[in-house]
Amino acid sequence: MMRKYLYMFVFILLFSLLACSNQEEGEATSGELLYEPGTYTEIVDGHNGDVEVEVTFTEDRIEAVDIVSHNESPDISDKPLNEFPNLIVENQSLAMDAVSGATYISEAILTAVEGAVNQAGGDVEALKNVPITTEQVDEVVPIATDVLVIGSGAAGMAASLRADELGADVVLLEKMPFIGGAISVSGGNQVVMGSELQAEAGVTNDSAESLIQDLLENGAHMNDEETLTLFAENVGESTNWLNQYVGIKYDMEDGLHVLAEYEHDRELAYVNGGSGFTETAEQAMENSDIELYTSTTANELVVESGRVVGAIAQEDSGRTYEITAESVILATGGYGNNDALLTDELKNILYYGIESATGDGILMAQEAVAADTQLMKYGKQYPNGVEVSEGIAKSTIGGNITAFNEGSAILINDAGERVVNEKASNRDILKVQLAEESQMFYLLLDEETFEMWTPGLAHAGISESDIDGWLENNGSETPYFIHGDSLEDVAEIADINVDVLSATVEQYNHAVQAGYDETFNRPDAFMNKEVEGNHFYLIEQKPRFATTMGGLVLNGDLQVMNTDQDPIEGLYAAGEIEGGVMGDDSPSGANNAWALTSGKIAAEKAFETIE
Repeated sequence: MMRKYLYMFVFILLFSLLACSNQEEGEATSGELLYEPGTYTEIVDGHNGDVEVEVTFTEDRIEAVDIVSHNESPDISDKPLNEFPNLIVENQSLAMDAVSGATYISEAILTAVEGAVNQAGGDVEALKNVPITTEQVDEVVPIATDVLVIGSGAAGMAASLRADELGADVVLLEKMPFIGGAISVSGGNQVVMGSELQAEAGVTNDSAESLIQDLLENGAHMNDEETLTLFAENVGESTNWLNQYVGIKYDMEDGLHVLAEYEHDRELAYVNGGSGFTETAEQAMENSDIELYTSTTANELVVESGRVVGAIAQEDSGRTYEITAESVILATGGYGNNDALLTDELKNILYYGIESATGDGILMAQEAVAADTQLMKYGKQYPNGVEVSEGIAKSTIGGNITAFNEGSAILINDAGERVVNEKASNRDILKVQLAEESQMFYLLLDEETFEMWTPGLAHAGISESDIDGWLENNGSETPYFIHGDSLEDVAEIADINVDVLSATVEQYNHAVQAGYDETFNRPDAFMNKEVEGNHFYLIEQKPRFATTMGGLVLNGDLQVMNTDQDPIEGLYAAGEIEGGVMGDDSPSGANNAWALTSGKIAAEKAFETIE
């Protein structure tokens, strides 16, 4: 009898411990109310605007998570949008890590669900302590292909599509859960020199020689002239191919851009910017035979007798791929997000690039085949960033172009003085900006020009809710979006001498009336409107960078060169990973054009070696 009671006691004790364990993991014990049943709605800020989420609860669990609406870019946001709701429900957990490269939307979803849990009376902290269980795959998969492309930004997409078009078997690896790289989040502009589109837009007298000269001057004559010439002589044909074969749409309605860096007008925007480009290229890839592996990182190049014959890669699931290929094309982008490869100067400049720009391809090639590099200390800097979080910028260049072209926008220093021609090249503006003690300008706008300016920020990921929040701060923290009903108001907030600022505005307005800017020679065509009205804005303008100018040394066939200046058999590269084509700086639209042109050519050269 005693033994019977002892068994019952042990059983009750074990049951109690199990119940406590379930309670700690967010599970309800019998009769316990963890949530007030119902569906709760939360609206939070995302990267490009509001994200609306509905969460449905029963008494003891999260039953469903639905993303009702959002304004996030396709591809980049797909993984958290598609996977987080299921992970939350399956695991009854809020312990997910933000998806690399999609931090804003990841955090927006989690913040919204946390808000809904609070509305339902749940315990957010308990849910954050429930681990996410993910199945890991312990297997090695061999893959054989003709062309292996590593990296799916502009260069990688172009290389893959061209190699597939030529009839090669193509495997494309991407370490992020989405494709597109830097071009997908860029303003979406491209040099189209020598293309049918440039001629259709009215410019028929441009030339490769003119483009080469412009890029040499912009790049301080540090350019690698072999790859520069290759670019200039092929960018027109590559643009035609992108438009006619891939289906990329260019904004012919707004036409060619007028830029100080170029002798001829030769830049067009993509319809719907960089994200529009990526959507179209991705559709072309879906219609191809390209084998795409996302969330798969190439860790090592495989070398046999001095020739690169493949790579070893690992999927986030743990699965390993041993890939053999006739040719390998590195298209892994730059290294702007890897402090170990940056100079102290670049580390101190606001970064606005993608998280995946960590120099993987450069490091792999150096380790495997002693690849050579050049110009590694240079990065493309722009003078028009706003600091949205510590060390991180977003670009106002899209709005600035409109404001300078059509409105009354001027740049002033923190003494209230106008010190530069606002329509000069970015390089020239940056030079003046960096000479200022604060290394910062203010963009001065009146109400009418501000209304012109704000729509141009959307492609850079600045939403209306972002702007509203920054305006509400009104200069109390960065980014400084200062506003007031008079010049005196904004000068006081910015600690600028109002007499100097008023004199600066008066001088500029006289120049507009005269139709000539004798102080800084801003072109007459862009002296359209006086600074006037009943409300004014001062917007911070800080240096920013994302694109790195250095990288691998390539020959005219886009083969990677080793430190003995010998080409490495079987290894090609394209895009930002190359060092030198632009010199120490690059003008607008040139980097996208180089990535796409070099990607196409690298595929053609790699295809020639396939047996």
